[in-house]
Amino acid sequence: MSFLDTLKRSWNGLLGTRHIKGSRRGTANYSYLNARVRGMKSYLFPKETYPRLMNMEIDQIARFIQESSYKEDIDQLAQTYEGADLIEHALNRNLAESFTKLINISEDEPRYLITEYLRKFDVWNIKTILRGKQMNASPDEIKENLVSAGEYTYTFLSGLAEKESVEEVVEAFSDSSYYSILNKFDGTNLSDIENMLDKMYYDQLYYAISETKTKEFKLFLQFVQTEIDVRNLITLFRTKKENLPEEDIIDMMIDNGLEFDMDDIRKLVPLSFEEFIDELKKYSIWDKISDAVDPDMKSLISVETSLKKYALTYARKFAHANPLSIATIMYYILTKSNEVNNLRIIVRGKSAGLSDETIRNQLVI
Repeated sequence: MSFLDTLKRSWNGLLGTRHIKGSRRGTANYSYLNARVRGMKSYLFPKETYPRLMNMEIDQIARFIQESSYKEDIDQLAQTYEGADLIEHALNRNLAESFTKLINISEDEPRYLITEYLRKFDVWNIKTILRGKQMNASPDEIKENLVSAGEYTYTFLSGLAEKESVEEVVEAFSDSSYYSILNKFDGTNLSDIENMLDKMYYDQLYYAISETKTKEFKLFLQFVQTEIDVRNLITLFRTKKENLPEEDIIDMMIDNGLEFDMDDIRKLVPLSFEEFIDELKKYSIWDKISDAVDPDMKSLISVETSLKKYALTYARKFAHANPLSIATIMYYILTKSNEVNNLRIIVRGKSAGLSDETIRNQLVI
């Protein structure tokens, strides 16, 4: 399995971090921030764009997105990259710039919440670099998948991609809270390290937002807990198809879901795949994914896509029910991330020679 294939599957005090200040408390001008976010959201592609892109070649897609909000990214990178590589780098650069702008135009409470959530990209980047080093990927291959939308700058992260060994990468985080996990890497347990990093992110995010009981924090917490539910369900579908041992599955589960707490998870883990599906029918999420689930299903693409669509639909309804709140901002973050993921899927799929049907089934529209 290639490096790219595997990727599909306190943070302060370190050189190369952005100085991001936010406060749990303070005057939160959500009206102003939501107005700015509506402007940013207007640049997103409508869903009708994707069928058009499916009929284009890679170079045509590059020219198409060059005429959109990705123009500056394509223009600046075109002298260094071309084809699919150009689009990949442009997408990652644009995503990082968009979320950095979001942080910069916010302050106090919303800035704090947005910053805490976007730390997921720090975890993504650390995992990407470690996985790339272990698989002897080139620095350019690693850099192609970096998204500097969290605390660490692209300069710092790309420097890590140039390091000779995993040990050097680990030591670069010696002053961060990640080090207690990264220092356990022994050359054979990267999957365990990645799992611990994911759980650490959600544990610390939950702690950061659950201690304060304001309306915005409660809305934000519900959004995060729904995301945890979706992640856990995707993991359960995958691990049950692979017949992994129960204790290994439990170790991968993230605590503090909304509809699926750890008691629910522990009931689901021992079940066979067929029993697992029957048990899911008791939960409200079943109606959103039932059309994609079958006891004899060979591929999980359809159910994973349905779960991601559910998360996006939930966020949209949540935002519409709570205008002028953090919910609208989080919906933008999700939709922008989804746009970049959809574009990646199309470009990577076409580069790999996948059928249109295979590509289309993975799009979250």
